[in-house]
Amino acid sequence: MMFRDREDAATLLADALHRYRGQHPLVVAIPRGAVPMGRTIAVRLQGDLDVVLIRKLGAPGNPELAVGAVDETGWTYVADYAEAVGATPDYLQREVDAQLATIRERRARYTPHRAPLDAHGRVVIVVDDGLATGATMLAALHAMRARGAERLVCAVPVASPDAVEKVAASADQVVCLAAPPYFHAVGQFYASFPQVSDDEVVALLDSTVPGRNATTIGKG
Repeated sequence: MMFRDREDAATLLADALHRYRGQHPLVVAIPRGAVPMGRTIAVRLQGDLDVVLIRKLGAPGNPELAVGAVDETGWTYVADYAEAVGATPDYLQREVDAQLATIRERRARYTPHRAPLDAHGRVVIVVDDGLATGATMLAALHAMRARGAERLVCAVPVASPDAVEKVAASADQVVCLAAPPYFHAVGQFYASFPQVSDDEVVALLDSTVPGRNATTIGKG
């Protein structure tokens, strides 16, 4: 399955999530790539948009390979293969400290004048543009469960079969449009997959006002 771009993927995901329209879901996107998708989904489902700040822990010498992830509170998920690829406890601690510093910087930039939106008792839909290892999604689901989500939904356009299996136990529902066995990288399933900047994230969050009607959110 090939998506034209993130907007195309988000539209298809919103269709698959239509049961939550009218339930005022909280759509939380994992920055940066998933934030444009999260906005589209929030508008179509008449929900609110926010971010959940998670950082991947990269493997030694191969930062693109996730050996775990850390959330904003410092809770850490470590993959069972981390030690096998050289991620010692000392290395992991240094990586956690570095990623937490990035999370603090992003929080200060993305939502400087407000706290994260309240998730307690709500349907919370956690969105990413794809799952390779599932590490960041696992940390995001843990973070939102800890914040009191009543129903927790993992929503992604594409994922590796292993990642879907890993995250299923941490969500009440997984909505994944494709889980091909030939998965190598998220970007291979998008015809257009540009980087999303911090400025774009800030603009998207600023343009989506919590609690407003979806028609109002979608203008502009």
